[in-house]
Amino acid sequence: MSYLNTFMRYEIKYILDPAERRYLEEMMKGIMCLDRYGRTTIRNIYFDTADNRLIRTSVDGPTYKEKLRIRSYKRVSGDGDVFVELKKKYDSVVYKRRVAMKEKDAMFWLADNGEQPGHSQIENEIAYFRAFYNDLSPKVFISYEREAFFPKDGSDIRITLDSNIMARDHDLSLRSGVYGQNIINRDLTILELKVTCAIPSWFIRFIRETGLQKTSFSKYGKYYMNSFKNEHDAYKGGLMYA
Repeated sequence: MSYLNTFMRYEIKYILDPAERRYLEEMMKGIMCLDRYGRTTIRNIYFDTADNRLIRTSVDGPTYKEKLRIRSYKRVSGDGDVFVELKKKYDSVVYKRRVAMKEKDAMFWLADNGEQPGHSQIENEIAYFRAFYNDLSPKVFISYEREAFFPKDGSDIRITLDSNIMARDHDLSLRSGVYGQNIINRDLTILELKVTCAIPSWFIRFIRETGLQKTSFSKYGKYYMNSFKNEHDAYKGGLMYA
């Protein structure tokens, strides 16, 4: 295990067509800088219960929701570093807790019900989360190409642009290659503004000029609804008429 992270921020999302993305990139010139990683391919394995309880709850738009995933920023070996992340959202504020460890240790712990690698506060929180939901297992692999930007003036905002979003429900390993079904049109980009306080004036102008509306888009949620919408609707109907 190498280090721990905790984040608390607002995350505001929009869906851009190619022209809107080009305009945003033009507006960011001189204001925002591409981070040192450039374009990266992010890989995630999401965990859920046998009846998809976590994502079923999430797509219904509750005030509070939570997710557990393992993330890497490249294809890894068993000894490669990955992040185990516990992501919670309450009343539009996102809280993310994560811990870095070897891929083989993360999968042994979370996918194979092995021993907890360490005893940090974050690992203990993840262990409690797993015990609460009892039957968590790997459910879906989601990958996407990301460009992340930070401001030249040092203010506390971040912008990410995600495209080529793909998912699959098999070969759930961060050691494997990137492939799967596109969950939205490949021409579209998910813009995410991450802030802890004020939204910059130039970004507000961009939204006004394009007429973009914020969205609650979730990559895992979109995959689930694409694949299991009928099942989800039947489940909700059963609850309403039980």
